[in-house]
Amino acid sequence: MKVDRTATSEEKAEQPFPPSEYLLPGSFHDADKVDVFDRPYYVDTNSSWTWAHKQHDRNSQVKAPPYGPLTSIQVPSRPRWMMVSNDSSGDEKIMRGVKRRRCARLGLWTLVFFGVIQLFSVLSGLLIVFVPDGIHRIIEKWGQIGHLGQGLSSWPTDFSRGILPIPCHSHNDYWRRVPLFSAIEAGCISVEADVWLFDGELYIGHSLASLTPNRTLASLYVDPLVSILEKQNPTSRFNPHGNKSHHGVFDTDPEQPLTLLIDFKTSGSALFPYVVSALEPLRSRGYLSYHNGSQIVNRPIVVVGTGNTPFNQVASNVSNPHQDIFFDAPLEAMWKGAPGEIAPTVPKPEPPLYGADIDASMPELAAAEHRRQSASNDMGQGKSGAPESPDAYTKDNSIYASVSFTQVIGHVLFGKLSETQMALIRGHIRGAHRRGLKVRYWELPFWPIGLRNYVWDVLVKEGVDILNVDDLKAATELDWTKKTGWWS
Repeated sequence: MKVDRTATSEEKAEQPFPPSEYLLPGSFHDADKVDVFDRPYYVDTNSSWTWAHKQHDRNSQVKAPPYGPLTSIQVPSRPRWMMVSNDSSGDEKIMRGVKRRRCARLGLWTLVFFGVIQLFSVLSGLLIVFVPDGIHRIIEKWGQIGHLGQGLSSWPTDFSRGILPIPCHSHNDYWRRVPLFSAIEAGCISVEADVWLFDGELYIGHSLASLTPNRTLASLYVDPLVSILEKQNPTSRFNPHGNKSHHGVFDTDPEQPLTLLIDFKTSGSALFPYVVSALEPLRSRGYLSYHNGSQIVNRPIVVVGTGNTPFNQVASNVSNPHQDIFFDAPLEAMWKGAPGEIAPTVPKPEPPLYGADIDASMPELAAAEHRRQSASNDMGQGKSGAPESPDAYTKDNSIYASVSFTQVIGHVLFGKLSETQMALIRGHIRGAHRRGLKVRYWELPFWPIGLRNYVWDVLVKEGVDILNVDDLKAATELDWTKKTGWWS
């Protein structure tokens, strides 16, 4: 309601100003208390809530009534409605809101504090990167023109600087973006080249559809190896007989040879003499390891024939006159158990009876291919031109003893090799090492990654000499020995 009267001095004295503890934070200053009753208001005293609105017209004659139940009042600095509670529970709600706001502010400032610390840490790291200290500036600019070490940052044999050789085999190496060089960069000591004979030329590829005129054994492997090894064996006044030093591709370990595994894809007997001839650039420079009649003479490159490579031609002094092509023996024929132990057997898939380009959906062609292979003695890895006894495979004619892991060991069920499978692996390794041969399993499981890593770890720990890998980075850079689930 609107009341038209002005409070007297006596009424003002009888109605003391509300205690400061009931006032809202920031409501008004002490100076405002002096003339609060001289200012006109609309006041509704019939409600539990008291609404006050400051009049703009200071000349109006609106007068305040007696201030009965009013417990707190706020005089705003500009015209606005405000609500003042007579209920004590409202004060409690207000105080809880104040506490919540204070806690929020405290949390916010805490985050800001730690954010500033983190920002300082990041900026400090960037400062080192963009404004390196003395030793970092020297290392970054070392060898450059006008800086310390000018002309001293390289040496003749730094082709493979810092690369440590690792006993892994680059499976289907020709598939890589940079054949041969990618494997060397990763540290692999063995690379694989699938060779096909057409019109007197040796082409490289996994299948007939992948062959191209310019991808040959010479262009992808022989010529690059000659270039690398000539760089690793320079002739100078310090090394006048550089061409006789026979350093390998790895500068960190010059005595470590690189194995070139040549997979004969076409008829082995027809292909063999062409391979012997294609290796002449390496042979004439003394870069091929060979057997001198009593032992193997190590050189930077070891050539091993696999696939349809005929063992009888490898072991012959006529077809292999330099004795610098060695054989990849059948590992499954070399099982050797402990005294009294019988060779275990595991269920395994039937091997295909067709060649690389015969589809399993065409049984007539598959059978014809099998008959052709049998007639030409091209029976695949370790079986072409094979001797009657596995004792014929020795360190004089063979380097590797290999077999398909899937065909002989079988699938790894439930993420772990069985005791029977472990007995087979140990027997293979024992029998091959007894002959002085290096063990290699191909066609290893490649997925799940955890299962692949588990198989790698087991094979290396059991004594496999060369790890057949497709993923060079995972095999040579990552910690694949770390235990993970088989499904990962």
